[in-house]
Amino acid sequence: MARYRLRFYLQEIDLQPGATYVGRSDDCEVTLEDPLVSRRHARMLLHAGTVTLEDLDSRNGVRVNGKLIKGSRELVDGDRVRIGTQDFVLCLVQKKVGYLPRTTGVLRLCSECKAPYARELLSCPSCGANNQTEEATLSGTFGPDAQHSWSVQLLVAALKKALGLGRFVDADRILRRASALIDERIASAETIQPEQLAELADAAAKICLETQQPFWGVWIPTLYLQISTIPPASVIERLVGLRQRHEDMEEPIARLFAHCQGLSAPSPAEDREALARLGRARRSEPDSLPQRPTVSPLHLN
Repeated sequence: MARYRLRFYLQEIDLQPGATYVGRSDDCEVTLEDPLVSRRHARMLLHAGTVTLEDLDSRNGVRVNGKLIKGSRELVDGDRVRIGTQDFVLCLVQKKVGYLPRTTGVLRLCSECKAPYARELLSCPSCGANNQTEEATLSGTFGPDAQHSWSVQLLVAALKKALGLGRFVDADRILRRASALIDERIASAETIQPEQLAELADAAAKICLETQQPFWGVWIPTLYLQISTIPPASVIERLVGLRQRHEDMEEPIARLFAHCQGLSAPSPAEDREALARLGRARRSEPDSLPQRPTVSPLHLN
């Protein structure tokens, strides 16, 4: 009988004969902690050497090779399944002596939608774009840095989806997970991609504006203080906008500006002007750096 595995991130999961349920519930054989995944999202049925995928009337659907399916569909070796923001690849296990499951691969970012996907695919499964470039490659093989970068990118994609649907409670939950992951990277002195930080800051600003709660707004300057980096112009513009709406932003922005004054000045004129705007937005002078706020659940009125 043919044997199949689901290749997911750094893992390979053997499909057992019969049904394998995928969803957010702990009762599923494959559990995904993703707010875009239903409790019982999909079922994979291995029978008589074939694998059939069925969408269990999930809220956000199931995609195979980038296309939304309806009902059920038979899968073949190499098919890529997207459930929520998670990608699986169905692999036929070849019966070879000395076979070892693969735990490496190559990821690239789509130049159009910025979603990560496996390099061996001819086109992005999210938007269908096929203008692949080596500059978009995330990493050569999976390792500690690639693992964290991939995790953050998945959370960024989930954040954008939740915000686009107006699901701010879900977005808050995802951002808390991303914040914890960034904290781990900072504590271990690992590199963090500036583009990912900017995307997280943008999402934090949107949540702050929508909920009228300053927590995530305060989180942005304290994050850049902690990594001792001058924010890019796009993030500074967000901070200036938040300062106009929330008095609580005054002190962290003032402290961030004071700290930036002691760092190397940004070279692009746009960044220098943005930093000057940040200075004009402050109202008080700092005397010490703030403690990073503890991430707490969001409470909407």
